[in-house]
Amino acid sequence: MDIRKVKKLIEMMEESDITEIEVKEGEDSVRISRGGVVMPIQPAAPATAVAPLPATPAAPATPAAALSTRGHVIAAAMVGTFYRSPSPSSPPFVEIGDRVNAGDTVCIIESMKMMNHIKADRGGVIEAILVGNEEPVEFDQPLFTLI
Repeated sequence: MDIRKVKKLIEMMEESDITEIEVKEGEDSVRISRGGVVMPIQPAAPATAVAPLPATPAAPATPAAALSTRGHVIAAAMVGTFYRSPSPSSPPFVEIGDRVNAGDTVCIIESMKMMNHIKADRGGVIEAILVGNEEPVEFDQPLFTLI
């Protein structure tokens, strides 16, 4: 499909109230969406279905929130499900008190069926883990604090 046609479709969407369009031309197809409307709705549904889980991490979340002001925060880069380990039978990537270097994987966030490795953006010692395993997380939500 010609890039000029795609640009024209984008311009048409900007000028109207259309939030999504899909065009097929022979074997080529393009789908354009104004993200932000559809994407947050899908992760929000499992969050309400997981109501019993917040009771377990709620106790450590209060002290961890107080600690977060002292340390460097590693925040979620996307909306998704937080996993502390690469598989259910594997040990967590990090524990409180572990030393990490910049670039070390500290967790995984599953978003849209993709496993995204979240890496420490600087070195330090894990001071607090602010999210429970398999909990839904929001964009820019604090996950860990480093000291």
